[in-house]
Parts: sequence; C-alpha cells; structure tokens
Amino acid sequence: MATPMPTGAKLVAAACFAVVGWVMSNYYAMNMPDASAAGPMREWAALIGAIIGWMVMGPSVGRGYVEAAGSGIKTAVVLAVAALFLLALREMLDNSVKMRYDGALDAILDVFQVMARRSEALLSLGVFGTILFGGIVGGLLSENAGRRWK
Repeated sequence: MATPMPTGAKLVAAACFAVVGWVMSNYYAMNMPDASAAGPMREWAALIGAIIGWMVMGPSVGRGYVEAAGSGIKTAVVLAVAALFLLALREMLDNSVKMRYDGALDAILDVFQVMARRSEALLSLGVFGTILFGGIVGGLLSENAGRRWK
C-alpha cells in the first residue's frame, strides 16, 4: 500500500489549525477557574492542531470551497474534542501520581468525567467563535493551497 505524499494543502492545513488550536486554548484558558493552571496547554493545543489539520483537513481538500469550509469546521471540532481529551488525560495523570484513585478503572473513568466537567467552557463565545470562524478560514486557506500547489 502506497503512503500519500505530503502536499502543500496538508502543510497549510497544519499551520492554520495550529493557530486555531492556539487561539482556542487561549479563550478556553480565560474561562478556567485558575488561568495559571493551564500550564503548557496552549503549546500542546497548537501541536494537536497541527497534527489534526494535517490528518483531517489535509486529505479533505480538492472538493470545492463550500466543502472545504464544512471540513474546516469538522476539523476544528475534532481539534476541540482531542485537546479536551488530552487536558483531561493530563489531569488524570496528575491525580494518579498523587494516589487519588483506587484502581486503573477509576482513573480511566475519571478522564471522561473531567471531560464532561471541563466541556462547559467550550460553550463560551470566544471558543465557539474560534471553532466556527477559524475552522472556515483554515478550510478555505487549505483549499486555496490545494488548488495552487498540486
């Protein structure tokens, strides 16, 4: 099986969604109870955005600008869920080092409880606007790159 080659559209998608991840995590951190508890969340969100942009948005180009806008929103939603999952995973690992769980199953279930508890901040206007506007712009720029650089 041949592996797909890197393209200009994938590179632009990775760069655009790294920026979307950075901006989204900045708005998300503003809604956290203690903004200093965010730690390196912004950098990790940018890295996740680059990976998600490359893997989800990159192969979706070449279908037109309307489809690209929809794929960009889809990519931004996947980015938000993946970043929230990794934030909850980090919190679970911090709690497990402090021996706050009775077993492994309690720790795994706590990841999803933390995700549910922390997802409330995703409904803020800044995060929601970044998902919508950033996803559309990232999708359109990726589609444009795909048309220019074949």
